[in-house]
Amino acid sequence: MEDNKKVNRFGSFKPFSLQLNVDSFLKASDEEKAQQDRMRPSTTFFRDGVKRFSKNWVAMVSLVIIVVITLCAIVIPMFWPYTYDNMSGVAQGQVVDSSYNNLAPFEYGATELAKIEAGEKVFPHVFGTDSHGRDYFIRVVYGTRVSLAVGFFASIIVLIIGMFYGAISGYFGGKVDLLMMRFVDIIYSLPDMLVIILLSVVLKQVLPALIEGTPLETIGSNVISMFIVFGLLYWVSMSRLVRGQILSLREQEFVLAARSIGASGKHIITKHLLPNCVSVIFISTALQIPNAIFTESYLSFLGLGVSAPMPSLGSLASDALSGIYSYSYRLIIPAVVICLIVLSLNLLGDGLRDAFDPKLKN
Repeated sequence: MEDNKKVNRFGSFKPFSLQLNVDSFLKASDEEKAQQDRMRPSTTFFRDGVKRFSKNWVAMVSLVIIVVITLCAIVIPMFWPYTYDNMSGVAQGQVVDSSYNNLAPFEYGATELAKIEAGEKVFPHVFGTDSHGRDYFIRVVYGTRVSLAVGFFASIIVLIIGMFYGAISGYFGGKVDLLMMRFVDIIYSLPDMLVIILLSVVLKQVLPALIEGTPLETIGSNVISMFIVFGLLYWVSMSRLVRGQILSLREQEFVLAARSIGASGKHIITKHLLPNCVSVIFISTALQIPNAIFTESYLSFLGLGVSAPMPSLGSLASDALSGIYSYSYRLIIPAVVICLIVLSLNLLGDGLRDAFDPKLKN
């Protein structure tokens, strides 16, 4: 009988009576309050996005691959004993040992074999050599460096042009927006591949005379022409995305408040509107890099890319076509590197979109 009763400070408590249990109205202790505290700690948009991004293992693996490839392209040439333009077996423009040409991976030329027999240490050709006796591994590394550099710098050019063009169009609206967007539609209507090839051919003939004797000559006319092509054609997608965001943001109360205190249009765009579009801009830029790398690769494959002897992944694949049946690995290696870089960057861009796009937060 005692188990069915609850005892409080006022005596016994009967479960089926209308008497209130006074113990139920006592104040909770600090420990009981802490147990009921389910409040989420304060965070920022960027920190919350990084947390969601870190949980996406596919995007994290892609990021690691891109970082490793970039570091290898920067660091390896510092200690590698061969250079991308050094022709083994050639002295003062004369071929003294043709055995260096078309070596298979980890093979040695006749001169190197003689050095090994004499007790000297000779560094192996990991991927062999090409038809001119140049170490193929370091050429692949330099080709990766060139392709990555073109992709990143081209994306920066696209970012700057598209971001400000779309922001101006979206903020002012009306006839300004109508005129600017019709220009975008005209560029969209042009066949990309044909225009890129035509521009590359024309600029390849015109630029050498213009940059001769300037610091730009060291970069090469072909690389500069590719940057011009990206700046002329590839910014339209970025501008449309930014314009759409600005059109929705300019009607918000904080823009009205900025106008009421006399803020200029330039101040509102740079200080209020563009910072609120950073997620869209960031994601679009990340997805633009693989497109630029792929464009550079097929332009180099067509002979419109970087100037010889500087390699790129596309030019290496193009050169390998002449010996595809005898040395097929020369085509497979740069093709695999291109696929790995482009795939990793696309997956990384998808991960950034999933993490930082507010519409996909849930």
